[in-house]
Amino acid sequence: MTTSTALLTDHYELTMLQAVLASGHADRRCVFETFARRLSGGRRYGVVAGTGRVLEALRHFRFGEAELTFLRERAVVDDRTLGWLADYRFSGDIWGYAEGEVYFPGSPVLVVESTFAEGVLLETLVLSILNHDSAVASAASRMTAAAGDRPCIEMGSRRTHEESAVAAARATYLAGFGSTSNLEAGRRHGIPTAGTAAHSYTLLHDDEREAFANQLSSLGLSTTLLVDTYDVTAAVELAVELAGPELGGVRLDSGDLVSQAHEVRARLDALGAHDTRIVVTSDLDEYAIAALAAAPVDRYGVGTRVVTGSGHPAAGMVYKLVSRENSAGRMEGVAKASQEKTSVGGRKFALRRRSTAGIAQAEIVGIDERPQDDGDDRELLVPLVRAGEVVAPTDVHTAREHHAEARAELPLGALRLSGGDPAIPTRYLNDWS
Repeated sequence: MTTSTALLTDHYELTMLQAVLASGHADRRCVFETFARRLSGGRRYGVVAGTGRVLEALRHFRFGEAELTFLRERAVVDDRTLGWLADYRFSGDIWGYAEGEVYFPGSPVLVVESTFAEGVLLETLVLSILNHDSAVASAASRMTAAAGDRPCIEMGSRRTHEESAVAAARATYLAGFGSTSNLEAGRRHGIPTAGTAAHSYTLLHDDEREAFANQLSSLGLSTTLLVDTYDVTAAVELAVELAGPELGGVRLDSGDLVSQAHEVRARLDALGAHDTRIVVTSDLDEYAIAALAAAPVDRYGVGTRVVTGSGHPAAGMVYKLVSRENSAGRMEGVAKASQEKTSVGGRKFALRRRSTAGIAQAEIVGIDERPQDDGDDRELLVPLVRAGEVVAPTDVHTAREHHAEARAELPLGALRLSGGDPAIPTRYLNDWS
């Protein structure tokens, strides 16, 4: 039996529903949009992640007997609203940026076209997933860009909620990480998994020799030995003595990783273990990875920093009503005008303006009309749901491929780690010249 996602929401969405059912406005046609007013931390671009999870959650957004009983016992809404919820099925259309796409301030990453009643219920579900996954993917993309051809391993499960760990592993893989330590993410999403041993394994044994010998005997010469439990140099020499030059890898998890990597590489080479990989871990982020670029490192293991968005655990996305049917039956744009929280009314359409060489130049957003492609541009909004039915892929592998292509379009400055303006400007149609 599939668990309902209907109560992964906020109380006020149901009380709004009750009020509009009573007022007669529940069926007014509306457009809701999800966007970010700014990029976190002066980053140059963001990454859309979690769309596939939103679509899967939408399939199970149903108010069954258990959900209705809870709402009835807590007197959250009245009987009329409970009856409406019992029959709830989203029947509208959803457009959005393909999962893995890069976004900028004002990008309409998700557009929901439905009645007010159907669309208002999705706000928290959409934002809770997109804000988390996009924050993780945005950080992960910066890390994989800094790592270049060196693989990154996600290993942050112990630093976040157990379900967030699975979602984070998916988001990091989307953004170019090669594997995860999380087995549930491997089972659910088909992500490669990796892992060998922790310090506790070495400490269990009477000495390091016994620990290494047992690990090699059980896991084979391709395993990676953790060499910084005691003395790094002695451990490296012991590892090669036991495994020979075929030793798969050694891992460093503390200290000055740059200098240690150089020392370990030199010692491995002197012992003939030229192909033995050096894996580094220990609170890495995009800046630490960039600092290790000149060091003889083969792989990075990243934990806490990536699953928490590298200091920015939420992407800052909002879900706003931007157009609604008026009393005359016509659609009209609406917008919030609060200070520092303004929004732009009207249904948006977006394309990526590109040079003849295929490099992104601007985000062009049309209001209630489609921007014209000048021949090199790319439409950004794709159909995700039609008449309530999911029509887009929800797997992470498709999203991973899309991200690699989208990031490759960005100008070189987009990959800078220093704070600055977005890599390309967002221009509304009437501002473009």
